Amino acid sequence: MRRPVLSAALAFILPALGPAVAQDSQGDALGTLNPDEMTWQRVLENSEGGATDMVTCASGYMLTKSGNHAAARALFRRCAEAGYTGAMTWMSQLDNNGLGADYNPEAAADWDRQAALAGDPVGQFNHGLNLIRGHGIARDTEAGRAFVDRAAAAGLEIATRFQRSGYDPDEVTPDADNWRYAPSF
Repeated sequence: MRRPVLSAALAFILPALGPAVAQDSQGDALGTLNPDEMTWQRVLENSEGGATDMVTCASGYMLTKSGNHAAARALFRRCAEAGYTGAMTWMSQLDNNGLGADYNPEAAADWDRQAALAGDPVGQFNHGLNLIRGHGIARDTEAGRAFVDRAAAAGLEIATRFQRSGYDPDEVTPDADNWRYAPSF
């Protein structure tokens, strides 16, 4: 006895769904009717399509913190190439730690240099520190201090702390990283 009621209900509902089902199958012609808006995949698709707005670029932080370094690297690269200095310093961090690619101190130093020359205080500090150490770039203590001084003048607290220490790299870097900065013979 319940079967006829169910059949009658389906007979009434299915024709009503027909236009919705047909509309979904025409989604490409009409555009995306229900887009993924708040997913990592959507952020990456937007980036691949050329979107390099602040929200898209900032999403790289969560990608790298979640361990998806390859995706973060691709997103940050596009954003850095579009001029976002924060993305340049993240590219440096990824290259300097071998995340999503091989450890590459020269590439890391170059990203920091680009951010510094674009006026980014974090880039100025990092570039100055690289120059003082000679890490990924030829050592130039005088130029390094000048970049650190610019970052401190911009209000970057770690740069001010570094100045107060007499530009001692141990003040701003864990000693666990000393192996990385040792001169290579």
